[in-house]
Amino acid sequence: MSDQAKVRVLLLESIHHDAVTRLEAEGYSVESVRNALDEAELIERIKGVHLLGIRSKTRVTAKVLEAADSLMAVGAFCIGTDQIDLLTASASGVAVFNAPFSNTRSVVELAIAEIIAMTRRLTEKNALMHDGVWDKSADGAHEIRGRRLGIVGYGNIGTQLSVLAENLGMHVSFYDTADKLALSNAHRCASIEELLETSDIVTLHVDGRPGNAGFFTADQFKRMKPGSLFLNLSRGIVVDHLALRDALVSGHIAGAAVDVFPKEPKGRGDEFVSELRGLPNVILTPHIGGSTEEAQSDIGDFVANKLTHFVQDGNTTLSVNLPSVALPEQEGMSRIVHVHINTPGVLAKVNSILAQHSVNVEGQLLSTRGEYGYLITDISGDYSAEVLDQLRGMEQTVRLRVL
Repeated sequence: MSDQAKVRVLLLESIHHDAVTRLEAEGYSVESVRNALDEAELIERIKGVHLLGIRSKTRVTAKVLEAADSLMAVGAFCIGTDQIDLLTASASGVAVFNAPFSNTRSVVELAIAEIIAMTRRLTEKNALMHDGVWDKSADGAHEIRGRRLGIVGYGNIGTQLSVLAENLGMHVSFYDTADKLALSNAHRCASIEELLETSDIVTLHVDGRPGNAGFFTADQFKRMKPGSLFLNLSRGIVVDHLALRDALVSGHIAGAAVDVFPKEPKGRGDEFVSELRGLPNVILTPHIGGSTEEAQSDIGDFVANKLTHFVQDGNTTLSVNLPSVALPEQEGMSRIVHVHINTPGVLAKVNSILAQHSVNVEGQLLSTRGEYGYLITDISGDYSAEVLDQLRGMEQTVRLRVL
């Protein structure tokens, strides 16, 4: 957009004020909403919005994207993007950005804290003390040193957790469907069954892709060692909570820590309903794995920067759905950003149109990703509206922007 003052931003789910400050510093009009919006509410609010910021609860569906008449980009101020219809976003030329690293440390520290708390049975001791009961006993309390931690999902969070756990004297095993380099002395398990059968503590750090829904069920809990501990700080949909409750009530699982749930309240203060409420040695937290002031500040600044660079320069570095392109800005140039279907000859056709109108190309960069291509072209001098009309009229064109 050439007139930055007209950029409208809608931020949902109490995104950190650092993001608001960063976006307002560019002259954007920013509206910040405390809670998530459901599909109907978001469809109503999305009209005229150029940048949308969400966290994990708001779902950006195909219907929302179809109703978005001005949307340029979506910022997920979190790690996951499974709440966004990425295929439809790509087909609309809407870039999606997230924060893949900013809250990693916060999630890892919560996992470590909960592992220690459950191993020492701190939640039960704390509850008894508040009830006036002095239960000074070592029964069921252990050190984490020497115990084996099984990590399911060895991504950014899983690997950092692996390192910190080893530094605390734990043995680490991990399982991941992708080939991952084992850090330090971590042991890669050939199957998830091997991990479950040999680990004292199992922690999930997987993404929310549809294939992961309901993958941890009663069968997986039965394979875990008797008296072992379980953590899920990834996605609520991956675990059967009724099966987890049964495993806890039977005593097969000695404790659990759960931060994410299949259905979560929309806003702060709403009632939380779960099969896991009221169980001893179960730590329930309201999806706060990444909710530290440090992480939320970093996320706010990181994603807001990605959005502003996309608006102003067309750069898509670390976009999760469009090809990654970053062309340094040149003074006195006009920049044409072209999102297109990835078919042979697109670049030649674009340059042919520019040549026909004697438009001088000063810089150009093209990248493709699956079905789509992303082309940035810097031009000098004047150009006619007919040039843009012809570029927009190409059968491969998905979206054209002039900066």
